[in-house]
Amino acid sequence: MARPVVVDETEGTRFPFLRGILTRSLQEAGVPFEEAYDIASEIRVQIDEIGELTTEDIRNRVIPQLEVYGSEVIQRYLGPPTPASIQVRYSDGHETPFSRGNHRVNLEACGLAADDAATVAARIYDDLVGHDVREISASDLRHLTYRHLTTDLGGDAARQYLVWQEFRRAKRPLIVIVGGAVGSGKSTISAQIAHRLEIVRSQSTDMLREVMRMMMPERLMPALHTSTFRAWEALPIGEGNGKASGQALVDGFLTQAEKVSVACEAVIQRALRERVSLVLEGVHAHPGLMPNLEAEAGEDAIIVRIMLAVMKARELKRRLKGRGKRAPDRRAKRYLKHFDAIWDLQSFMLSEADLVGVPIVPNEDFEKTIHQVMGILMGKLASEFRGTPEEVF
Repeated sequence: MARPVVVDETEGTRFPFLRGILTRSLQEAGVPFEEAYDIASEIRVQIDEIGELTTEDIRNRVIPQLEVYGSEVIQRYLGPPTPASIQVRYSDGHETPFSRGNHRVNLEACGLAADDAATVAARIYDDLVGHDVREISASDLRHLTYRHLTTDLGGDAARQYLVWQEFRRAKRPLIVIVGGAVGSGKSTISAQIAHRLEIVRSQSTDMLREVMRMMMPERLMPALHTSTFRAWEALPIGEGNGKASGQALVDGFLTQAEKVSVACEAVIQRALRERVSLVLEGVHAHPGLMPNLEAEAGEDAIIVRIMLAVMKARELKRRLKGRGKRAPDRRAKRYLKHFDAIWDLQSFMLSEADLVGVPIVPNEDFEKTIHQVMGILMGKLASEFRGTPEEVF
């Protein structure tokens, strides 16, 4: 049987009625668990035949059940006064409620720190409520945001927001390529980049390699069927004492990376044809590969390359051990056994990145790394967009 649907008119969201959630809310208000569960069950019976109701309807049914507990429990259940609803009107005619949470995320997308974004979003809301605004156009909201950023955080932050809005309006594809050695945090950082920039298409070079392995038997392409730090073993130079020289290690890695780069380029070319943004991450995103990508993409697309690094051997070992705990199939022992090769490969990749001017970001603190990466992205966008608030908003 389908659960009744609860509509939160303030946030414009819909979700199924969950007895457990209501039980916890009642417990937090001071109702003992068993009694809270009984009340939630009673409410569930009352609304069983109702297909859809609002959060206000739920509250109106709960309050009479709480009268025996006194006004303090009722007030704790109700919480702070319901925030004023402010509708944002877009040029195509549709409207959505203003959400401080959503606006904070939008501000983080232009490179602002999370705390700064939350503060500005809250001040914008207070400004709207203080002036008794109940409806505002999206254009006016952007102007208001720009003014608050200028006042609260300064011209640089306001400029970042302006650049981000101009980029979104231009609808030019953004291709972000994140490289780094095993354990450098590529997947985690790339997922956060995609989330903040609202990029729905992401691709791992490891997954592309797996697909290629299915298509290419090991006997035809042996270097593809092993780890990057052991690919040298599949080359003729790999026959010997079982230990790679520095050049052999690099040659094996490049042999594998060059093959995977064919699939990487295909994924990028498709994104460009479809005019969608993409985050491509992986150890195979070597800065020296696909050297003509920017030229082939043309002026319409924006290409940003980033190389992550863990600069302390002890920290990288700690992360490799952690990978084994979180995902047993990744086998931390194997990484640690070949740690010297992994470390040497990182040194090679960082040298290559430095040689061709790819920004290197030490990944030691998550928030600091994200802030640096977003700064690089915004810096690239700033070099492409130079509109004024009147033109952009």
